[in-house]
Amino acid sequence: MKLVNMTCTEYTELLASKAAVPGGGSASALVGALGMALGTMVGSLTVGKKKYAEVEEEIIETMAKADAIQKELLHLVDLDAENFEPLAKAYSIPKDDPNRVAIMDEALKTACAVPIDIMRIAAKAIELQKIFADKGSVVAVSDAGVGVVACKAALQGASLNVFINAQSMADKDYANSLEAEADALLNKYCPMADELFESVTKRLR
Repeated sequence: MKLVNMTCTEYTELLASKAAVPGGGSASALVGALGMALGTMVGSLTVGKKKYAEVEEEIIETMAKADAIQKELLHLVDLDAENFEPLAKAYSIPKDDPNRVAIMDEALKTACAVPIDIMRIAAKAIELQKIFADKGSVVAVSDAGVGVVACKAALQGASLNVFINAQSMADKDYANSLEAEADALLNKYCPMADELFESVTKRLR
């Protein structure tokens, strides 16, 4: 059964077990999808209201982008688990096997592919949350705030999965490029998410 087809209870129980998958990457993707869904909910509560007629077209366009992001992140919930399997097998290769380093490096790159993708998508999600928070229905602004917190968590959580695998790579140039991209995404989008959260909080207190 696909992870995304499990009940919330089934997924969290599996996540809490000693099973190799799902792990932090899969969970980060799911958290990001939930965060983006909250943004779309704000849009749903905005469209059709006379008060927001001037921004309705932009909100509809933003909702379409958000829906695509949500679907991408849900896909990555399972893909992250699938991509970890080669690495789990590679760790069992004897250390004196001459092919171990090459196999490990390829498996580590595969394991990093989804987390860095989650980061890229979470960054886009944070940008969309700003539109929902700034122009969406004021009665749901708190949901945009929760959504951006979740998307930031997805960004940060996925980064840890990038870093833990990159540090073990023999191909240091590849590892350094991954880490540089991850750092750039964190440096740009964490402050953006924090600023948006603070803005929402000020509107509520």
